[in-house]
Amino acid sequence: MIASGLLAVIIGATFAVLFSSVAELQDMEHRAQDSEDVLVAANRLERLVVDLETGQRGFLLTGSDQFLQPWIAARAAFPQQAAGLESLVAGNAEQHARAVRLTEAGTSYLKEYSEPLVAAAQRNRSSVDALAATQEGKQRTDAMRIQFDQLIAAEEQLATARQDTADAVAHRAIVAAAAGLTGSVVLVGLFTWYLNSRILRPVRRTATMAGQLAAGDLGARVPDDGVGEIGVLQRSFNSMATAVEQGRRELAGSRVRLVAAADRARQRIERDLHDGTQQRLVSLALQLRAGEAAAPPEVRPQLRNAADELTIALEELRELSRGIHPAILTEGGLGPALKSLARRSPVPSEVTIDVPGRLAAPVEVCAYYVVSEALANTAKHAGASAVWIDARVSDNRLRLSVRDDGCGGAAPDRGSGLTGLADRVEALAGTISVTSPVGAGTTVLVNLPIEPHDEL
Repeated sequence: MIASGLLAVIIGATFAVLFSSVAELQDMEHRAQDSEDVLVAANRLERLVVDLETGQRGFLLTGSDQFLQPWIAARAAFPQQAAGLESLVAGNAEQHARAVRLTEAGTSYLKEYSEPLVAAAQRNRSSVDALAATQEGKQRTDAMRIQFDQLIAAEEQLATARQDTADAVAHRAIVAAAAGLTGSVVLVGLFTWYLNSRILRPVRRTATMAGQLAAGDLGARVPDDGVGEIGVLQRSFNSMATAVEQGRRELAGSRVRLVAAADRARQRIERDLHDGTQQRLVSLALQLRAGEAAAPPEVRPQLRNAADELTIALEELRELSRGIHPAILTEGGLGPALKSLARRSPVPSEVTIDVPGRLAAPVEVCAYYVVSEALANTAKHAGASAVWIDARVSDNRLRLSVRDDGCGGAAPDRGSGLTGLADRVEALAGTISVTSPVGAGTTVLVNLPIEPHDEL
């Protein structure tokens, strides 16, 4: 905090000096521009006075009206140019007084001398002494040019003084910047040393432990000896590592429960099918065949069809008893299996499949049971009119969606079916989410890596 405060003070002071210097330099620049404008205006006004004198002289000596054109133009422009010069030097009393005297002298030259003389010459040129008039005009013009020289010299002196002031301000800014930079570098160096010894090293140590934790070493911990925020970071890391380790144990327990439940279910189903249902179906098939042979000819086809259907059902049951999942999933893959589920669903279902080739067996089985459970829940509870099933492979993951237009309101934590599906999906390092706003249907989203990790 102290180092940051000192650094802020140094930088703030440096920038304050720089901002002040920049502001002064901008003011000097504006004043320099004003001086340049004054010099330009003075030169233009002086040229107008010269044009008045030369135009008048040429007309008096030659009598030609073409020499009056510069005189006429200069006479018309003189008042505006004189007013402009006075406006430019209004902020400087001495220069403004000089400009006013020049305006008065020029106006007097025009009104009291030049215009009456030209008018008399236009009426009768022989009545005017051209040489005497020319000499007097030159004297008057020379007197005004001296005033112009004084005004221009004074303005140039002002410009030189302003340039000296600007140089001093620039030098002050450079000195302030150099001092601020030097102080900042020293403080930054000290600050860097402090950060490295008190912050960066503990953070690096924590980052190393985080890498070990990410690599699977859930027993990684950092020394809890930091102070301030670093100590908080270390304690938070250790708490996080403990939570991750606990979560890993819970995940492993979830997977163990899933596998154990599946194994028990398979054993029970296999035993029940083999010892009970299969034997009864075989006996029933034999009875139908015997009944077909002894039955009247008109009922034999029905008995034969019933026996054939029973034989097919028996074959499917045997397949289920061997693999505990549909034969179509093993033989055809996920696409045909999901389409078969959709056809058997009481709710009209639309299936979209974009799965190139076969996937790993655990992934196909998991996806199949997710869709099967979702369709069963839709038929039992949703009151839906349609179901949309979408399965596609993207970024090396299977993305599965089952959506209906039912009443919604499904709660994953209130049903063992969805809980079991979550365990099955998480066992394959996947994710499952259920969105079911009331009145807006239910959507089940599953994201599975297409090459699941075998962690059991």
